[in-house]
Amino acid sequence: MSTNINMLIVDDEESVRDSLYNWFIEDGYEVGCAENASVALNMLEKKDFDIILADIKMPGMDGLEMLKRIKTIKPSAIVIIMTAFATVDTAVQALKDGAFDYVTKPFDPDDLSHLIRNASKQIALSSENESLKSRITNLEQVEDLIGSSEAMQQVLREVQSVAPSNASVIITGESGTGKELIARAIHANSPRKFFPMVSVHCGALSESLLESELFGHEKGAFTGAVYNRKGRFEMADNGTIFLDEIATISAKMQIELLRVLETKSFMRVGGNKLINSDFRVICATNKDLKKMVDNGTFREDLYYRLNVVNILIPPLRERVDDIPLLVDYFIRKYCNAMSRNIVSIEPAAIRKLKEFEFPGNVRELENMIERAIVVGNGKEIRVKDLPLSQESVVSSSVESLDELEKKHIQLILNKYDWNISRASKALQVDRVTLYNKIKKFDLKQPD
Repeated sequence: MSTNINMLIVDDEESVRDSLYNWFIEDGYEVGCAENASVALNMLEKKDFDIILADIKMPGMDGLEMLKRIKTIKPSAIVIIMTAFATVDTAVQALKDGAFDYVTKPFDPDDLSHLIRNASKQIALSSENESLKSRITNLEQVEDLIGSSEAMQQVLREVQSVAPSNASVIITGESGTGKELIARAIHANSPRKFFPMVSVHCGALSESLLESELFGHEKGAFTGAVYNRKGRFEMADNGTIFLDEIATISAKMQIELLRVLETKSFMRVGGNKLINSDFRVICATNKDLKKMVDNGTFREDLYYRLNVVNILIPPLRERVDDIPLLVDYFIRKYCNAMSRNIVSIEPAAIRKLKEFEFPGNVRELENMIERAIVVGNGKEIRVKDLPLSQESVVSSSVESLDELEKKHIQLILNKYDWNISRASKALQVDRVTLYNKIKKFDLKQPD
């Protein structure tokens, strides 16, 4: 059989070594030989061997002692003991010390080949198991969640702390900081990770549409309801529901949401059957909910029901040390997506990016790098490839998050000549959300 498995034969008899070497080379294995345990251990420090065939009786260190040493160097190595003096005691001791099996001399070719095939199968199964473990570990990681700065490490520590619980979480921060990525990290590291995380963009939907989206509806509940439809709460059973822009929901929806959170039950729009769903809720907002509670625009009881844990995502300007890491990631991401050779970025461009205010935060940086890769001609992103004009910089006197968001959306709309499709793609929101923002901030196209 052809195989990529490496074998090491350890025996003080040259005839045995030569015989086994030729035998297994012919079968397609990679084979090394050693005349004693000391030579074998030196070889193992320099190269990995998957299967070791070792004689039990050798001058100096014997096979059993070598077996113990091998298990400290490479616990996963499969060791088969060879002996011309098989006894029950030696066999039991070899197996207790971690040997895969033992064979007696003279060898039966068929028996030995069968034993090696079984060992090879175990190696293949172990490799597959490690691969599965790696894939599960990757499930627990979230793409784009990058940062080595202390500010970001603090966020990750909070994620690690809150993820195993069922506590409700509010994630706050400016637009473009990656609030949904943090929500996905919490879900991916929670006991609910094998069930869905269902996202709802509350700011993109009217009250009636949001009600139908969250609770579902029965056929005939309203004009256009031509079939029964599950709501997002129902879809999130045993998983997590992520409510983005929670501050935008109406007073009526606040009451209904509070009732669902307290009872974990609800009825579809137009229905009369009570539906139970076990979900965890994570919310996100760029507003100050506590201030909204104080001025009466957000229910206090709902606020405290949601705000068991609050995670604040720092803006990019407060973690500039992460910019080179993020740039490197976005370069690789978009070069792969566009089938372009990996490009680099000149140091001067990195310095300029570190000096930039980034009103759109990580989302704006990603958009810049994507654009630079599209418009750049060489193997290196240069300063001139980046849209770093002064008109892009929002004054540091801007204090309100609404004002900051308004200025940034206006900037992007002007940049793309009010092409809604291109602007919504740059902002990474859907067209409905962008239209709602234009209406909310009363944005006008310049003459």
